[in-house]
Amino acid sequence: MSPDKPLLSESDCSLGIHRRYPKSGSFSRYVSFPSTIFDETQSGSFDVKDIDFVSAGESSFRSALEPCTSVTEKDSQSAESEFCQQLPLECSTRERRRLTSWGAMEQHDMNSNTVPFEISGAPSRVQEKNKSQRIRHKSVQFEDNLLHDDNSRSIYINDPKKTNDKYEFTGNEIRTSRYTIITFLPKNLFIQFHRVAYLYFLAIAALNQLPPLAVFGRTVSLFPLLFVLCVTAIKDGYEDWRRHRSDRNENNRESLVLQSDDFRPKKWKNIEVGEVVKILADETIPVDMVLLGTSDQSGLAYIQTMNLDGESNLKTRYARQEMASVVSPDCCAVSGIIRCEQPNRNIYEFTANMEFNGHRFPLSQSNIVLRGCQLKNTDWIIGVVVYAGQETKAMLNSAASPSKRSRLEGYMNRETLWLSIFLFTMCLVVAVGMGLWLMRHKDQLDTLPYYRKRFFTKGPDNGKRYRYYGIPMEIFFSFLSSIIVFQIMIPISLYITMELVRLGQSYFMIEDRDMYDANSGSRFQCRSLNINEDLGQIRYVFSDKTGTLTENKMEFRRASIHGRNYGSSLLMGDNTIAAAAAAFCGRGRWKLKSEIAVDSELTTLLHTDSDRDERIAAHEFFLTLAACNTVIPMLSRGTSESNEGVECIEYQGESPDEQALVAAASAYGYTLFERTSGHIVIDVNGERLRLDVLGLHEFDSVRKRMSVVIRFPDNTVKVLVKGADTSMFSILADEIDNGDSIRHATQVHLNEYCLQGLRTLVVASRNLSDAELEQWQSMYEEASTSLTDRGAKLRQTAALIECNLKLLGATGIEDKLQEGVPETIESLRQAGIKVWVLTGDKQETAISIGLSCKLLTPDMEMIIINGTSENECRNLLADAKAKFGIRSVCNRNQNMRHKTNDGRGDLEMADNTKSLNMPRCDPREDAPLALVIDGNSLVYILEKELESELFDLATSCRVVLCCRVAPLQKAGIVDLIKSRTVDMTLAIGDGANDVSMIQMADVGVGICGQEGRQAVMASDFAMGQFQFLKRLLLVHGHWNYQRVGYLVLYNFYRNAVFVLMLFWYILCTAFSTTSALTDWSSVFYSVIYTSVPTIVVGILDKDLSHKTLLQYPKLYGAGHRHEAYNMHLFWITMMDTLWQSLVLFYVPLFTYKDSTIDIWSMGSLWTIAVVVLVNVHLAMDIKHWVLITHVAVWGSIIITFGCMVVLDSFPVLPNYWTFYHVAKSPTYWITILLIIIVAMLPRFVFKVVYQVFWPSEIQIAREAEIITRHRDHLRPSQDVSS
Repeated sequence: MSPDKPLLSESDCSLGIHRRYPKSGSFSRYVSFPSTIFDETQSGSFDVKDIDFVSAGESSFRSALEPCTSVTEKDSQSAESEFCQQLPLECSTRERRRLTSWGAMEQHDMNSNTVPFEISGAPSRVQEKNKSQRIRHKSVQFEDNLLHDDNSRSIYINDPKKTNDKYEFTGNEIRTSRYTIITFLPKNLFIQFHRVAYLYFLAIAALNQLPPLAVFGRTVSLFPLLFVLCVTAIKDGYEDWRRHRSDRNENNRESLVLQSDDFRPKKWKNIEVGEVVKILADETIPVDMVLLGTSDQSGLAYIQTMNLDGESNLKTRYARQEMASVVSPDCCAVSGIIRCEQPNRNIYEFTANMEFNGHRFPLSQSNIVLRGCQLKNTDWIIGVVVYAGQETKAMLNSAASPSKRSRLEGYMNRETLWLSIFLFTMCLVVAVGMGLWLMRHKDQLDTLPYYRKRFFTKGPDNGKRYRYYGIPMEIFFSFLSSIIVFQIMIPISLYITMELVRLGQSYFMIEDRDMYDANSGSRFQCRSLNINEDLGQIRYVFSDKTGTLTENKMEFRRASIHGRNYGSSLLMGDNTIAAAAAAFCGRGRWKLKSEIAVDSELTTLLHTDSDRDERIAAHEFFLTLAACNTVIPMLSRGTSESNEGVECIEYQGESPDEQALVAAASAYGYTLFERTSGHIVIDVNGERLRLDVLGLHEFDSVRKRMSVVIRFPDNTVKVLVKGADTSMFSILADEIDNGDSIRHATQVHLNEYCLQGLRTLVVASRNLSDAELEQWQSMYEEASTSLTDRGAKLRQTAALIECNLKLLGATGIEDKLQEGVPETIESLRQAGIKVWVLTGDKQETAISIGLSCKLLTPDMEMIIINGTSENECRNLLADAKAKFGIRSVCNRNQNMRHKTNDGRGDLEMADNTKSLNMPRCDPREDAPLALVIDGNSLVYILEKELESELFDLATSCRVVLCCRVAPLQKAGIVDLIKSRTVDMTLAIGDGANDVSMIQMADVGVGICGQEGRQAVMASDFAMGQFQFLKRLLLVHGHWNYQRVGYLVLYNFYRNAVFVLMLFWYILCTAFSTTSALTDWSSVFYSVIYTSVPTIVVGILDKDLSHKTLLQYPKLYGAGHRHEAYNMHLFWITMMDTLWQSLVLFYVPLFTYKDSTIDIWSMGSLWTIAVVVLVNVHLAMDIKHWVLITHVAVWGSIIITFGCMVVLDSFPVLPNYWTFYHVAKSPTYWITILLIIIVAMLPRFVFKVVYQVFWPSEIQIAREAEIITRHRDHLRPSQDVSS
């Protein structure tokens, strides 16, 4: 069929870019600048005279615009007097539309930093002054200075020697390993000693090697540090060995490379830039290469990029027709030059051109296949290598996500500083005491039995000094020796313990069946082991909408065609095109993979032979849906009897929206079933319609639309366009007849769709005259072959034809909410977590989704900020703050009231535990607030002057909904909270546009969704559905925070009680830094005797069951209040430690005061007593006992006794046989029991009194849980007895 009659009889529309006066002009708004973001709802203007037109090549662009210009003298006068006079930026027929401002643009500098830039209706003088300067950053013209060596690289096809001799490109050998055999030891030690604590213990071990300071054995003193270093080195070495093995396997794979006019196998690591490579079906691409030819006659190839971005959908890549015709599967006698951009990590763009047979033609992302992709549904492809090895886009994107450190670990460093002060103080006391003691007994030093300064033995040393260096040096050495004795006050074992505990916690999170997504087959992933406990302190959740809150599985629901609404009465078919279509065409049917609901009225209209405008508009509407896309049709013959003779068709595409639209067009009788690089074939109600694709302007974030130029069989040319409504209505043509009524009706339908939560697109088209086509083709060819700013030049070219469009209609696509989203958001809200949604959807759609997922509630007072200038945004923010009584941060801090939480020193806000620096509304305002703000307003607000105003307003609201936001704006919103508060932030998303937000937040969570794995690869944690966030935070986050908080405090206590016991002993031994404990006992204390129970409890202990935590989300507030770890608890723990250390030392001392027990026997008693004490202390705090906990706690005590027996059995050790003697005495065991009772009594009494009179929420919930458990346990026995 042909698009004849009124469908093609539109009058030619001239381009609407007008010259307003001789020296100054006004471009169409969509003649875009590079790297800019416009407010799609507005129009604006700028002066052409402010742009430098300098190159000769620019004249072609000017001449292209000349036919579309007209002169208006009146406007000339007004423009000369005021720079930013608002001039229409649309087609000529749109001149009378209202004059509004541009909104804003983003310009990217050489470092890709975003510079906000605005042109408003009332510009400031500063803006006027800087406007010309800013615009000149990048030329509007097609100046092509791209062939300089600095900007491009040249590849000589099938001539790798010439290519690499001239440019010395990198080889194809990759290396992901960190070490070699030679560099492993020095490099690994260098990396490990980045931890300051390791340097501290290295200094301690070095001091102990000096003779005057040899407190411990020289070998023994090195054992703790060497143990930690060796364990870490073995782990790092094993991981790097695996990388080496993977690299070796990868580099030794083989592919077919053209050598001596024949394709021969060659190892990947030996492939060079410029060589021609042949890839067979299902093989992996070894390099980044430009396609020269494929097994398909049209040069089409299908690739799967799952290894690169995780997307399973097949992508199409094309070989240029000029090359494909001269390439055969057995040889490739091709020579030419490819000039391309320098290597970069953008996998979605490629800018190059090729010179072949005297012609130059452009290459784009559709002509290159990247390393790591797989060839599918194509027998073979041949290409030339342009990037190899470390310069491939896959390797450039292999960098890990930014390293994040736990907030609690930062607090731990603060307490470590206090412990360092304690250590320094104790050492100073010992040193001063030693000096005073030496001065007091300086005349008796040679006669004291336990201290002398000269040798008295016969021989050559008789009379010489015996390790005595004078009182000043003795004081100094005493200070250093004390540091060695008290070294474990800074717990080196804590670092290893925390890593092991986090590893164990991650294992149980990964194995949690309740966080396994059966639909996608994905389970929870822990990609970062450093921030598990941060999950228990999240205050803000920043979420994407599409694919995160919704399924990102689009279904075509509504259509507005020619001002009429369809889709209110949808009928589910039998997966095939309607039976009516089959009756009309009388041929085999197409069967879609999924069911498509169709509107019977619309189906009847489409299959009615009529020349009415509505019928023609509907026909062209679905033709546009079928043609204006990049979807790939995959055909297969039906296998079942019922489907015999039916072609099964499945659509593969990069966008779920496009797949849904093409499938909907097929359901209504417009089936796309063939696509090549130059044409598409559509089955229109049984008629085969072949359309030549002359050019395609893909969707981008600046234009927010997509267009395709199509030549019909009768040589008529049309441009078919679809895009966001805000970017489409401004480029529609004014129609004299019923155009305005159709537009108004379409806008009404769009608002209705948005209120239903549907995603909307507007569809339009126009005819192109021969002159316009020629003009566009010239511009298109020049822009597409440019290596600099190709995207901007293509946007300028698109503006020439995306103008004066005829409105065809609009679509409404449903993106259903994921299961459990409303319940999850409500639970997070009850837990005191604020959920902010940052989406690219339009405002009405986002609000509708917010209502359906219970993010917004009917009782909320909604504040909407839609500003088009900085002043307007400032006024809107000020009005909202004034209306609801929101005070600024400085004023609030002066009058803020807070109360002490249960006497523990934690400050708690009255309104659901808000942070102290959070804004608060006036008490008279009871209704919760919700802020809705668009991306255009954020461009103006995310400046330093207005950030504080937005912060005050946003943090006073229960919900914040940001619409039409760019990826960098998402990160800016997260940074707004992160930089101004101490609250923990979490960002969750599923697409590449969420990566910056995920990396900016304290915790990043990726969703394994429909948009690839970019978000997952950049995240700290990954999961299949948003609803799992509830369990992740409320259960695992709570458990991990409670465990790690207690773990840190317990490690401080465990080491401090041991050190203080030694300190009391030194004070009673003339400050001599001697020890009653053996060197091995001191080393084994934190490594063997007490380490295992700490790790087991840190992994397995649970204060509450998962059912209780999910049933009562408010229990999560314990993390907000820092109940598990804070300075108050630290000082209480230190006071308890002081008491227990005094009991440990003095009870045995008074018990054996009048006995003849030797010092080593006393040391044996202290060793056993301190191990038993710290384990009983731990047992008192354990909430959840399981078998492995019993084994770890009581087993460690038994192991300690066993080690004491073994160590006391070596005659060479000074404590030989001491344990066997003391263990026979009942006094020994009674003393240990007495120590435990006396030391633990204050702690026990304190816990009982505290829980009885001032119980926390967790303690109350725990008691209720225990009572319920006992009640359920007793009920069956009562039933049996009855």
